[in-house]
Amino acid sequence: MSSFSLTGTDLITDRLVLRPWFPDELAAVLCDTRLPHWAEDFPAEGDRVIAGFLAEHPEGLNEYGHRKIIERAGDLVIGSIGLFWPPSDGSVEVGYGIVESRRGRGYASEATRALVEYALTVAPGVHTVQAGVELSNPASVRVLEKAGLERWSDDGTVARFRRTTRAAGVSQE
Repeated sequence: MSSFSLTGTDLITDRLVLRPWFPDELAAVLCDTRLPHWAEDFPAEGDRVIAGFLAEHPEGLNEYGHRKIIERAGDLVIGSIGLFWPPSDGSVEVGYGIVESRRGRGYASEATRALVEYALTVAPGVHTVQAGVELSNPASVRVLEKAGLERWSDDGTVARFRRTTRAAGVSQE
């Protein structure tokens, strides 16, 4: 059963909408201009970093790239998530962040699960989604586990997680 539905370019989950960024919103993040549809503590530092990255790498602004995470109940932007596009040898990396006021509600896992499934079923040429997380961040480790990614390496500081289609020869489960 799918963890999302697709409406235009929006990915819809039970509680969230994952919507591509609009250029004016990225400009607002970069200029520290508040928009009315943002949670009070959005953008977080990670969102500013991603906005800067996207300003320098506009290829990340496509239907397979970076998205805002919108809480459906209040229609507020509460974070961002994205695939670092384009794929390299069939693999893309996923990154995510939720503002502090909305953490602990399972939003990061819900968004990550939906975007990973989308990448593996819809995005052209993708057979693996991976992520790295510092082991000093156990909440983020748990997000990836709950989103269905498997830990496949660990150097004592950073753990690498992935989910791969069966066609690529590595189990998804």
